[in-house]
Amino acid sequence: MIVEIDGHHAHASTGGVPTSGDDPVVLLIHGAGNDSTVWQLQTRYLAYRGFRAIAIDLPAHGRSDGEPLPTIDEMGDWVARFVNAAGFSSVHAIGHSMGTFIALELASRHREITNSITLCATATGMPVHPELLLAAEHDLPAAAALMAAWGHAKPAHLGLNPTPGQWMLGGARALVENSRPGVLASDFRACIAYKGAEIAAAATTCPATVVIGLGDKMTPPRGGRALAAALGSPTIVELADTGHSMMTENPRAVKQAILQALPQVPGTCGNAGQAGPTRLNGKL
Repeated sequence: MIVEIDGHHAHASTGGVPTSGDDPVVLLIHGAGNDSTVWQLQTRYLAYRGFRAIAIDLPAHGRSDGEPLPTIDEMGDWVARFVNAAGFSSVHAIGHSMGTFIALELASRHREITNSITLCATATGMPVHPELLLAAEHDLPAAAALMAAWGHAKPAHLGLNPTPGQWMLGGARALVENSRPGVLASDFRACIAYKGAEIAAAATTCPATVVIGLGDKMTPPRGGRALAAALGSPTIVELADTGHSMMTENPRAVKQAILQALPQVPGTCGNAGQAGPTRLNGKL
């Protein structure tokens, strides 16, 4: 799907299903240097379960035009404009990594269009290792290799893959290596500069779910739990043997966590908003 925002084409993937109708909209927001393809194991799943699954490409990412936005606040406002340009009255926002900050800004600044949020691999802050930032600015393949290594838990490094035919670390590297020059570094600088996660969380009134990978080195579990505390009483899902790249490392558990956070039928809230951690091993 393509919509026009600020004079540029903005692209979103839909899981191969038309987006017409009145089904609830699930808006999936990727992280730094990534694009909508990181959600490919979730969009089709949701699209065939009564939802309009919309995985967006932020400006200058994937198939969207324009320049990268320099701040998380601007990204949150851009997503709100995407929602309006696409003709959606409201959405359930799902974010990964940097995308969780964007979802928080959407929920706190644009409450009227945000029904719920699900935050995958999040924290109260996202500092970037100096070596990774330097690589993002000068050597994109090196940055991609570092992100792939740090972004996956031990099972992925041993070749264990829940999706036959995919090479998780290689796919993660290729995605970042093929991003446009300067985009990854711009995203990293936006994450480093963003200090509003806890403030936005406290201002969020919609149901929230926090999904934590217990093997996450980039946004460690303590950071996800701290943000969950700032949200008040979210649902907390903790995934064993899962790192930062949880959508490919543990796709079934992530799909289930997202689905449980969404309305089971239009007009209901499903399991969203229940407090207390749920620990999953991915054998769903």
